[in-house]
Amino acid sequence: MPNRLAGESSAYLLQHRDNPVDWYPWGEEAFELARRENRPLLVSIGYSSCHWCHVMEHESFEDPEIARLMNENFVCIKVDREERPDVDQIYMETVVRLTGSGGWPLNVFCTPDGRPFYGGTYFPPQPHPQRASWPEVLRAVARTHREQPDQIREQASRILEALNTRPDVGPSAKLPDRSTLSQLCVQLMRRADGTHGGFGGAPKFPTPINLEAILFTASHSLPTAGGLEHTVFTLKRMARGGIYDQLGGGFHRYSTDARWLVPHFEKMLYDQGQLLRVYAEAFRQTQDPELVWPIEETIEYLEREMRAPDGGFYASQDADSEGEEGRYYVWNAEEVEAVLGAERGPMFCQAYGVSAGGNFEQTGKSVLAHVLAGERKRFASERQVLLQARARRVQPDTDSKIVAAWVGYTVSGLATAGATFGRADWVRSAEGAADFVLERLIDPAHGLMRIWDGSRAKVPAFLDDHAALLCALLDLHRAGGSDHYMEAALRVAEAIRDRFFNPEARDLFFVPEGDASLILRPGSDSDGATPAAAGLATLGLVRVAELCARADLREVVEAIIETQGPLVERVPLQFPTLVRAAALLECGMGVALVLGPPQDPRSQALAARARQLLGPDEAVVLTDPAAVPAWLGPEWMESREPTGDGPTAYLCRGKTCSLPARTPEELALPPSAP
Repeated sequence: MPNRLAGESSAYLLQHRDNPVDWYPWGEEAFELARRENRPLLVSIGYSSCHWCHVMEHESFEDPEIARLMNENFVCIKVDREERPDVDQIYMETVVRLTGSGGWPLNVFCTPDGRPFYGGTYFPPQPHPQRASWPEVLRAVARTHREQPDQIREQASRILEALNTRPDVGPSAKLPDRSTLSQLCVQLMRRADGTHGGFGGAPKFPTPINLEAILFTASHSLPTAGGLEHTVFTLKRMARGGIYDQLGGGFHRYSTDARWLVPHFEKMLYDQGQLLRVYAEAFRQTQDPELVWPIEETIEYLEREMRAPDGGFYASQDADSEGEEGRYYVWNAEEVEAVLGAERGPMFCQAYGVSAGGNFEQTGKSVLAHVLAGERKRFASERQVLLQARARRVQPDTDSKIVAAWVGYTVSGLATAGATFGRADWVRSAEGAADFVLERLIDPAHGLMRIWDGSRAKVPAFLDDHAALLCALLDLHRAGGSDHYMEAALRVAEAIRDRFFNPEARDLFFVPEGDASLILRPGSDSDGATPAAAGLATLGLVRVAELCARADLREVVEAIIETQGPLVERVPLQFPTLVRAAALLECGMGVALVLGPPQDPRSQALAARARQLLGPDEAVVLTDPAAVPAWLGPEWMESREPTGDGPTAYLCRGKTCSLPARTPEELALPPSAP
């Protein structure tokens, strides 16, 4: 019989509805039962495209005897981390503190009131030399809870106290600024892999947040310690490697090796959006043509496989199909030749690394990697034929929920790419996704919601949702979107201030006050696969405060930077997005003011040139001087008006502006402040 998860809409929870485990969704029903029967909680967290989550489900959660152990001794709760990142953040930090590392599936044992006392990630069903088996863990925890309850309570109290304690880094001689950003680049480049690109060894993640920090540094003419060149090298190597889907476009989550060759095959929407923005900005700065096709193909992939019919984008695609990781994506020479023929097949295999022995585990099959640079166009028709053949295989599942934050990253990527390449169709795609969020995910009572499950909005949005939407709307307006996106951005910025900023703590929290199911109100996390929510929110607030002359929002920004500054200054590698925000505040945001009829081709040409000169975190305002929008800070219009009988543009950074320009060729950045 299906368990209680059968009534949920989360793809991850529904994957477990037929388990013999008596799963509960996160909520008061499970907590009340645990309190009434004095049973510990087992909170198990994962997500639908997680390979090791599937492994543990098949090995343990589908096993009747293991399920009996779980049901008799614990109240078992399943959580989709993508729906409830607040719950995941609390218990992930617990496991990292207890074990030194984290990951998914995340399995945490708690007292009936939700305080954690023990946890880990994946556990095998049988004993392993380096890891206890899941049944051993279940029996040991149940025995300790039964025989030594005082020890359990004491451990839970210590962990909760630690979770509530801020790191004490002592006073800081300075707050993060542009020099911190340059130092961040120096620290990153110490970890740079000069042979394969990226940073560190295996497993290797794309880390778009680090790459954006380097690109921001370069765009403001600050020293990068060779970071710009390394960023371009990294982007090229990633696009040629197996982490990039050579047939279908788009990026897998990470590479299991240092060469970007064999990926962990799940595809996450948040990676696509962030990497689009990075590739577009790297192209703007370098005009390197090899950065173009990954953008084009990734957008084609998003439109073909991830676009929802009503305008949003789906969350992810699974790593597994037919019970095997990567089966959908890998090839052997015989399969390639059967599709392409005896003449073109071997040529393709040579170009894309398909060998007799294979490169993927012990399967004899190969992950496609474009090992020969400069030959992308040569095999375009072959890739298309193989893509069509691959589509006839059993495809990985797509998690069709829509996550506000992840759509925000994707809107930013599409808008930035559209602005960089003058592609109005890409900007329209971004507008469609932004409109979906503004129309379907705004609840009259709760404001922004996090999840669209196909029929309804659910789960009040967190700080990362607001931050990503804020920056997406700003990026969309910069790309030529209408003023109503800027007006919506202002509303989101005010919601961040009102719901997530605590004036007494002078800091942002990940959730609003008042969720009784949480054992604490979590602050923001550090940067990782996605930007730290507080860092991205602060960056968005800087942009709004500068463009709209909002002193109230600037005060919030300054408070956050002062509060988090000592820790950020000590370990900037953990907070590159907040460092970017602090540097932008100090350097002054670039603003292009184009005065003229918005539909006049001359106005549009000036705006297009301004988008090439300014970085993606800066602003381009195209307005009729007779109808200046109310949100624009009045100082931007002081002593600035059209000259002659046509549109005029001014390009400002901080308080310094260029001379008026009538043609794109005349428009230039003013000198940077020292």
